Amino acid sequence: MSRLAAKFAELKASGRKALIPFITAGDPYPEFTVPMLHEMVKAGADVIELGVPFSDPMADGPVIQRASERALAHHVGLRKVLAMAMEFRKTDQTTPLVLMGYLNPIEIMGYEGFANAVQRADVDGVLTVDLPPEESEDCVKLLRERGIDQIFLLAPNTTPDRIRKMHEVGSGYLYYVSLKGVTGAGHLDTADVEDKLTMIKANTDLPVGVGFGVKDAETARTIAAIADGVVVGSALISKVEANLDDPEQAKREIIELLKSMRHAMDH
Repeated sequence: MSRLAAKFAELKASGRKALIPFITAGDPYPEFTVPMLHEMVKAGADVIELGVPFSDPMADGPVIQRASERALAHHVGLRKVLAMAMEFRKTDQTTPLVLMGYLNPIEIMGYEGFANAVQRADVDGVLTVDLPPEESEDCVKLLRERGIDQIFLLAPNTTPDRIRKMHEVGSGYLYYVSLKGVTGAGHLDTADVEDKLTMIKANTDLPVGVGFGVKDAETARTIAAIADGVVVGSALISKVEANLDDPEQAKREIIELLKSMRHAMDH
């Protein structure tokens, strides 16, 4: 059983939901990332999504776009992100770690080289924003052979047929994008999310995490009542951006927000 499958089974058995924070690797500088990952685990993170900086992050709003720009200015690319994952894994053998990014850097490395590198780094899952399930067979096969989960994005207009396709080729969990827009945008309509999750759950038994629009503890509590996991990204990256001259303060604010979300989700 993969770390992701084990984690979601453990949470389900205890009646809890997954808190899944996202940060961009290398933002605001490379040495910030691995200590921040460990602090997020202490604050209650169950799974961590580690963003691979990319020059054209089409699904991301301005906050995460700027985070990628700051990381790229420090020359943090896919290989350095994998090195960070490997460093994290030296002292944390239990927390599932998911790489989240775009297809171009993977294609430059080559699918097999990428799959081998991910395996060496002991990463548990890969979420490639612009890799649709219909075109994922080659990559999925190589990852699956190495025990690595391929995670897919669901949109508000994803059809039941497509959900079943994602169920067939994907594993770990599905990430439901709760808004028609980019990360950090809009207002979360929880009634609409609940309706969509009912339809999604009728077509897959994979856990479903909900992201895009999760900003605070109250939103996290509401989503946790209807989903298997709560994904938070832009709200955390905003703390980094607001404290570029004091990264330790950014770290404290991220920890405080995650602890408040964890508490709200559990109570």
